[in-house]
Amino acid sequence: MATPKKKFENVDDYIASFPADVQKILRLVQKTIQKAVPDAEELISYQIPAFKRNGVWIFYYSTYTNHYSLSCPPPFTVFEKYKDELSAFEVSKSAIKFPYEKPVPVKLIAEMAKFRKGAKT
Repeated sequence: MATPKKKFENVDDYIASFPADVQKILRLVQKTIQKAVPDAEELISYQIPAFKRNGVWIFYYSTYTNHYSLSCPPPFTVFEKYKDELSAFEVSKSAIKFPYEKPVPVKLIAEMAKFRKGAKT
């Protein structure tokens, strides 16, 4: 389920464009990051939802056919710091793929968002 070819005005438009089961996952990811970094601004960037705080991008999140993803710009130190916890997932240089059939790793996402909050650009 690739991102629909649409220009999204806001995060709610993005999330609403997917089936209810996917919306539930995206809302959980959204609420997890919001709770971990309550002063972060949520916006659409590159046509996907993203969180930014004081000029630092925390995470982008998006959904695809078989997974949802968290991604971020450099520094990528979050992937090294949480390497062991992320070993069960497919991780690229800038993104983590989470399969839909596994529970959303809320605690891990929250910890990584808090870590990203302190990242230096």
